[in-house]
Amino acid sequence: MQEPGADEAAPRPSDFAAFAGSCTLHGLAHVFLPGPFTPRRAAWAGAILLALGIFLYQVGERVQYYKEYHHVTMLDEEAGRLLLFPAVTLCNFNRVRRSRLTRNDLHWVGQELLGVEAPAFPEYLRALGRSDEGGLGFYPTPRFDMKEFVERTAHSLEEMLLDCRFGTRECGPHNFTAIFTRLGKCYTFNSGAPGHELLTTVKGGTGNGLELMLNIQQDEYLPVWGETDETSYEAGVKVQIHSQNEPPSIDQLGFGVAPGFQTFVSCQQQRLFYLPPPWGDCKSNPVESAFFANYSMAACRIDCETRYLAENCNCRMVHMPGNANLCTPEQYKECADPALDFLVEKDNEFCSCQTPCETVRYGKELSVVKIPSKASAKYLAKKYNRSEQYIAENLLVLDIFFEALNYETIEQKKAYEVAGLLGDIGGQMGLFIGASLLTILEIFDYLYEVLRDKLLSYYQARKQVDRSNSDNLSTCHTLCSHSDSVGYTPNMLPRHPTLGNFEEFAC
Repeated sequence: MQEPGADEAAPRPSDFAAFAGSCTLHGLAHVFLPGPFTPRRAAWAGAILLALGIFLYQVGERVQYYKEYHHVTMLDEEAGRLLLFPAVTLCNFNRVRRSRLTRNDLHWVGQELLGVEAPAFPEYLRALGRSDEGGLGFYPTPRFDMKEFVERTAHSLEEMLLDCRFGTRECGPHNFTAIFTRLGKCYTFNSGAPGHELLTTVKGGTGNGLELMLNIQQDEYLPVWGETDETSYEAGVKVQIHSQNEPPSIDQLGFGVAPGFQTFVSCQQQRLFYLPPPWGDCKSNPVESAFFANYSMAACRIDCETRYLAENCNCRMVHMPGNANLCTPEQYKECADPALDFLVEKDNEFCSCQTPCETVRYGKELSVVKIPSKASAKYLAKKYNRSEQYIAENLLVLDIFFEALNYETIEQKKAYEVAGLLGDIGGQMGLFIGASLLTILEIFDYLYEVLRDKLLSYYQARKQVDRSNSDNLSTCHTLCSHSDSVGYTPNMLPRHPTLGNFEEFAC
C-alpha cells in the first residue's frame, strides 16, 4: 500500500534538479545537487561553461566556413574506346579576292572596308591589274548587299583545298560547312550540321586525324592601301578547334597556320564541370537565346553583340544571326565596328557571359616543319602546275589528331557540404559537452514539461478563483432570499468575515 505523501515526495518531470540528474549532458548532474553550493559544484559549473563556450566558438567557426562555399578542383584522366572528333573551323586571312572585286564593290566598300578614298579608285584598280572599268560612265547600283558581297568575294574552299584525308578516308569540300564569322566566310569540318555525319576516331597519333593541304592563294590577296578594322597583314589561315555545341569565335580564339610549313596539332579533349552559385559562377539556367539551342560563352557573346548592334545601330553584321537588316558599309565603319570595339575595350559588363556548367574544350600542342623540302619542290610544282616559288609561298599542310585516345575531366566539387558541417558539429558536441542529438531532444522534452506545468498551474489557479466567486454569489443569493421570507432586514443580518455587511450587495 502506498504511503501517504508519496506523491508529494516524488519529483515532478519539470523539476530542474531531477532533469539534471537524468540528462545525458555530461557534468550537469555534478552541479545541481541537494545541499549548499560547494566549491566542487562551482568547479564543475565553471568547467561546463568553459566547454560550452569552446563548443559554441567551434560551431560558429564551422558555420562561417560553410557559408564561404569553398570548392576544390579534381583532375582525372579517363580512357575511351572512341572519341568524337572536334569541329575544325578555318578562315583565310584575306577576306576579299582581288579577282572578284568590281568597280561597284569599290564604290560601296572601298573607303569603309579597304581604306581606299574615292580619288584613289583608278590607281587602286590599276594596282589590281585592271583598268578603271567604266571611268566617268560608271553608275553604281542603288543598293548594296553586304552578305552577297562577302560570299561572292571570299576564297572558295574548292579552290583552296588541294588534298583532304581523315584517317584512312578521303574527304573533300562536301565534309565542310560554310559559316560567316568576323573574318568573313569560313569553313568548318565535322560541324555536326544537319546532313553532315559526325566523325569519330578510334586511335590517336598522327595519321589518324584530319590532314589538309591548302593553297592560300596569295595572288588573290588585296594590296593594303590603308588601315581599317578589316585590314590584315598576315598570310595563311586561322584555325579554331572547338566543340560542335558552340559557334566558332575564331577572330579571338583561333591560331595561325603559315604557308611553307606543315603544322602538327596534337589535341586532348578536356571535359569541364563547374559548380553553380554560391560555390562557383557557372550558368546553370536554361538557355535564353533566340538564336542558339545550346549555351556557350561564344554563343552568349554573339547573341549579346547582335542585340547591342540592333539597339544602337539598327542593323546587324553579316556573321550575326537574326532577321534584322544587314549593316551597310557606312554603318560598318560609323557604328558597327566602333560599337564592337567599345564592348571589348570599355563595356565588358554589358556582355558579361558566364561559363557554362558543362563544357568541352581541346588542349593543343603545335609543332612545325618546313614544306616543301628541296627533294619534293619540283614534284609538287609539276603536280599542281605551279612554280616552285608559288608552292613555297602558298602551300601549307595542317595535321590535327588526338595525342591519345583518352580525355581529361576537370571537375569542381564542394569542399564542405551539409553532411560535413553536421559531422563537425556532432564531433565538437561530443568532445566538449558530451552531448548528442538525443541530448537536444531531452532538453526540448524538459522545456515542454516546464511549459506544460506552467500552463496547468495557471489554468487550475483560474479555475479555483472562478469557483470561489461562484460560491460567494450563491451564498449571497440564499441569504437575501431568506431575509425576504422571514421579514429580516439587511441590518439584522450578521457580518460575514469575507463579505462584510450585506448592505453592500443589491440582493
